[in-house]
Amino acid sequence: MGEVLADNVKALLDAKSFAVVSTIQPDGSPQASVVWVKRDGDDILFSTVQGRRKHLNLVRDPRVSLLVNPADSPYQYFEARGEVTLTTEGGRELIDELSRKYRGQDYAWDEPDAVRVVVRLSPRKVVNHV
Repeated sequence: MGEVLADNVKALLDAKSFAVVSTIQPDGSPQASVVWVKRDGDDILFSTVQGRRKHLNLVRDPRVSLLVNPADSPYQYFEARGEVTLTTEGGRELIDELSRKYRGQDYAWDEPDAVRVVVRLSPRKVVNHV
């Protein structure tokens, strides 16, 4: 069971906040990328495509750090750490939902054969400076 997110963190995740997710490369170095996020209870969801570097890193080592800091308050942030689970079930629906949240329309930029993956982080550690 993950940590319970504070109300201010939930509000930040429910808004159009961008997150930076860091995964671990095969050589042990970090790999970071900006992602759209949504909240499912106290879990944090984001999307990737099967076979991309982020996905391959997560399959090999599911440990991540996810950081959000509000654009209008750059000295505040929260970080969630833990291990993720991956599934392709609901992958297309999630990226469309995230795209509607952030861009106001369904997602239309994947290659036709892209397989979307739902990444679920149940945080084991949360650092809250929001």
